Amino acid sequence: MIKLNSTISQLSYLPQTFRLVWAASRSWTLGWIILLVVQGVLPTATVYLTRWVVNSLVASVGAGISGNSIQKVVIPVGLMAGVLLLNEVLGSAGEWIRTAQSELVQDHISRLVHSQSMAIDLGCYESSEYHDHLNRARSGAGERSLALLENTGSLLQNSITLLTMAAVLLPYGIWLPFFLLFSALPAFYVVLRLNRRYYRWWQQTTIDRRWLEYYEILLTESTVASEMRLFNLGSYFQSAYQKLRYRLRNEKLKLVKDQTLGRLIAGVITLLITGAALAWMGEQVLLGIISLGDLALFYQAFSQGQGLIRSVLSNLGQMYRNALFISDLFEFLQIKPKVVDPPQPLTIPTKLKEGIRFRDVTFRYPGSDRPVLENFNLTIPAGKIVAIVGDNGAGKSTLIKLLCRFYDPESGSVELDGNDIRNFSVQEFQRLLTVLFQMPVPFYVNAAQNIGLGDLLLPAGIAEIEAAARSAGVHETIMRLPQGYDSMLGKWFPSGNDLSGGEWQRLALARSFFRRAQMIILDEPTSAMDPWAEFDWLKRFRTMANSRTAVVITHRFTLAMRADIIHVMRAGRIVESGSHDDLIAQDGLYAQSWKSQMQTSNSSLELKIKEA
Repeated sequence: MIKLNSTISQLSYLPQTFRLVWAASRSWTLGWIILLVVQGVLPTATVYLTRWVVNSLVASVGAGISGNSIQKVVIPVGLMAGVLLLNEVLGSAGEWIRTAQSELVQDHISRLVHSQSMAIDLGCYESSEYHDHLNRARSGAGERSLALLENTGSLLQNSITLLTMAAVLLPYGIWLPFFLLFSALPAFYVVLRLNRRYYRWWQQTTIDRRWLEYYEILLTESTVASEMRLFNLGSYFQSAYQKLRYRLRNEKLKLVKDQTLGRLIAGVITLLITGAALAWMGEQVLLGIISLGDLALFYQAFSQGQGLIRSVLSNLGQMYRNALFISDLFEFLQIKPKVVDPPQPLTIPTKLKEGIRFRDVTFRYPGSDRPVLENFNLTIPAGKIVAIVGDNGAGKSTLIKLLCRFYDPESGSVELDGNDIRNFSVQEFQRLLTVLFQMPVPFYVNAAQNIGLGDLLLPAGIAEIEAAARSAGVHETIMRLPQGYDSMLGKWFPSGNDLSGGEWQRLALARSFFRRAQMIILDEPTSAMDPWAEFDWLKRFRTMANSRTAVVITHRFTLAMRADIIHVMRAGRIVESGSHDDLIAQDGLYAQSWKSQMQTSNSSLELKIKEA
């Protein structure tokens, strides 16, 4: 009973699948349905015409060549040829329609998956369970959706044909249709049981397949190629890949072996039943009860009927299998984001007056029992540059995620000019911000487009793009490229130009400044720059901020000292605050770290001078 309920539950995704395919390709789907109905009737017409042709030939044997005898044969043969030709035409048309459907459905599902991937919370990307969902949803979701629809179509077509075949067989014995059904039940049981086994195995090995994808990236991607060669890691990860593939391959082959053996046994049972039916028919012919035409009709109807029942049951089994897989797609699409717009969003202020305030904020990442921030308070005044320094794990990056509203706090609030940011539209609030993340994305488009991606709603004129590039100190780098701002970046595509880590960081900085947002958030903005490039950038820093509110996360005190206010974080709390001079005078944690960093820098400089 549990298995039956599970099967019915999985097949409940069929209406959703049909709606999905209908939304992607209405006209093609309508043509496909009409085609199915016509193709469902044609096989029975062929069987019926076979009886007419055979009986006409028997009646014409020995009658010589005459108009009457030829006429008796030509009409049924002509009709048979017409039906066969029509079947071929419809088969070709069906392939064309299915191809068009497939392309449209694939594109539609890709749009749904991409839209859902962008709509769900950032926290999902930091969850292993989410990646399992995404992997299963993307694994042939388009093919599975169309396959499920094709299974349904085949079921409809074969059912129509089967009903007409049953009508043809009924005059020879009312028990024959039930005999046919019984002969196909073993094969149906095998298909249903093994499909369930295969799906369970496929679901249980999701993480294993993700490991294979990870190994594939390590062995083939340019981003890790240098370190893989330097430490000679190729053979190590190749071995890990092959060991995992060996286990998965053997498990899959065992499943296929069991499936093949089960189908063989079911096939033998079917053959025995077919033999019994043919023996009965032979007896009827010898007794003179039926004609040769009846024999031909019966043989074709019984043989095709048996094949049709197997097909119908197989269609049900395949529908069940594909429904198991397609359920992963619909489950993924049903994930609801928690960070959403309020029912009546407040209007975003045109200019910050008070600034940002973290008020008694407590936050822990999903699935974690340890709070990163607990009763945390912090004020970021409007129009000021605020630096946040601290050791790794202090909670600095978590502040950025809360400030960008990638997450909402467990308790407390993040306020903009006194209003909880949850009262604003998510997208409108995020347009207030421009962010340079610690690991900026290297977009493989030309240099001008790279900067223009900072704000797609602004007209990306070359003057504005150049201004942003000059502010970030990357204009000269771009002008040295073969086509200047039209130069393609990255090495993935033809004529691409690669940049150093610091140059990519400056380009991302230009993209951030192009956005012209009220608040600038910089997460280690100079981490990939050499000291000369950093010094050049620091000279422009306050000018670039241009009275906007800026939050800088950094480990470098040479950058922090240029801020109006410096906050020192440790273990999710602000432990010191003030200007650079104030904190040095306090001789606390900041002052000790400053002195240590300066001594290290001076020692390195002295060593370089001696070596020179």
